[in-house]
Amino acid sequence: MPEQTKYPPEGSGSDRSCKPGAGLYLVATPIGNTGDMTFRALELLQGADLIVCEDTRVTGKLLNRFNVRTPMLPYHEHNAAQMRPRLLARLAEGAVLALVSDAGMPLISDPGYKLVSDVIEAGFAVTAAPGANAALTALQLSGLPPDRFLFRGFLPTKTVARRAAIEEVASISATLIFYESAQRLAVLLEDLNGVLGARPAAVARELTKLFEEVRRGSLPDLAAHYAAAGPPKGEVVVVVGPPAAAEAALLDTEGLEGALRQALAGGSLKTAVAEVARLSGRPRREVYARALALVGATASGDGDGDEVGDDEER
Repeated sequence: MPEQTKYPPEGSGSDRSCKPGAGLYLVATPIGNTGDMTFRALELLQGADLIVCEDTRVTGKLLNRFNVRTPMLPYHEHNAAQMRPRLLARLAEGAVLALVSDAGMPLISDPGYKLVSDVIEAGFAVTAAPGANAALTALQLSGLPPDRFLFRGFLPTKTVARRAAIEEVASISATLIFYESAQRLAVLLEDLNGVLGARPAAVARELTKLFEEVRRGSLPDLAAHYAAAGPPKGEVVVVVGPPAAAEAALLDTEGLEGALRQALAGGSLKTAVAEVARLSGRPRREVYARALALVGATASGDGDGDEVGDDEER
């Protein structure tokens, strides 16, 4: 049985005797509850020559909590290009660098990817000390299928680009995970509902903190709730269930056209496209084009048929 690490780990505080080997270490930090800091992460942060972080103020508070005195260097999207050569030079000298994000695993919605890519290309050692992650924690708590999932992160802030990004993943048979700011949550849910339809979903916020909350329901219900309630407090993760297995039959061309004919017989072009896109999980633009082909060129003059084009003007 391996020997257990003692807490506080050797090398904590002013004792820096526990020195890791040279290289770049990707060190996870808590996403809220500082009790989720791992023993290994503390050892690496204490033993490193330099801690590379997004914001020294955020990381500084965490280091003070655990009495870690290792120097910090800010590395973010605004200075990354200038800092990478400097960090590679330190590695060439045999330094131990610890890369952290403001919270959670480095490289997940932070600017560390290019640094890791350059370090690998230069032939230096890279390893990870895994830990807390908001996306996986939200997936666990969502009650949605965890066996296949796609982490999409933050979507574009502009309406047209955001909807296009949602359409790109609409037909994927997997649970979808998004990050979003509290201020834009209601708009994101509205667009998810508009493109994906009434799929089951969950909104998780303040994960691992005192006021942790997971609200579960259909996309239209969640969209209506947050439109009325206003922006919640804290960091937000949105998890959306995959297209239902019963709806997968519409993914083939013949099934799609059959569903469109039936929907067009009972309603407008706009309504038919929205319903079949929701059921099939296919991008709305694809369904719209197929519907136009079915009803003929005259449908393009129908006021309902201008929906896709109107979005482009926004």
